Amino acid sequence: MPPGSLTFRVATFADAPAVVALVQSAYRGEGARGGWTTESDLLGGQRTDLDEVLGLIAREGSVVLLAEREGGLAGCCHVERVDGGECYFGLFAVPPAGQRGGVGRALLAEAERVAREDWGCGAMTMTVLDVRVELLEWYERRGYRRTGEHRPFPYGNERYGVPKREDLRFEVLTRRLTPR
Repeated sequence: MPPGSLTFRVATFADAPAVVALVQSAYRGEGARGGWTTESDLLGGQRTDLDEVLGLIAREGSVVLLAEREGGLAGCCHVERVDGGECYFGLFAVPPAGQRGGVGRALLAEAERVAREDWGCGAMTMTVLDVRVELLEWYERRGYRRTGEHRPFPYGNERYGVPKREDLRFEVLTRRLTPR
C-alpha cells in the first residue's frame, strides 16, 4: 500500500507495549534481519523497554508518534523539544516487512511537521550509530547532515543492548526545519 494510506496519531500509555514490540522487531533478533534497519550484528538484547516508552509518552514536550494503516501499527518515532529551539528525533521503527515502502519517509516528514508547525522548532537533531553507513546515507538524502560530533555508546548499560563490538558510538545529525 502507498504511504498516503497512513494516518498519524500520538501514542497513549495503552500503546506502549506495541511500541516496544515494534522497536524490538525492527532492530534486534533474527526477525529484524528481514529489514534493512537491523542492528543484530552490532547489538543483542533489548533496544528499548516498557519503562522507557512510558516515560517518553508521559514527559512534557515529548510525543511518541504512531503511523497506522488500516488500524495496524505501521511505524513509530519519538519527538522531543530540547533547548535552543530544536527537537530531538529517535525511537524510529518500521516493521521489517514494511521497510522500503515509504512508511519511514512519511513518518519522518510527520515528525518534522510536528516539530516545525506545532512546536516552532527550527531544527531536528538525532543520533545514529556511526557504523550504520546505509542508515546515515538515508538520513542525508532526507536533508540531514553529519555534524562530526560523536557521543559514546552506553557500554555496560544493558537497557540499551548488549554490544557485540567495542567500537560503537553515536554521531549527531541535524537538519534545519524551514517553514512551509
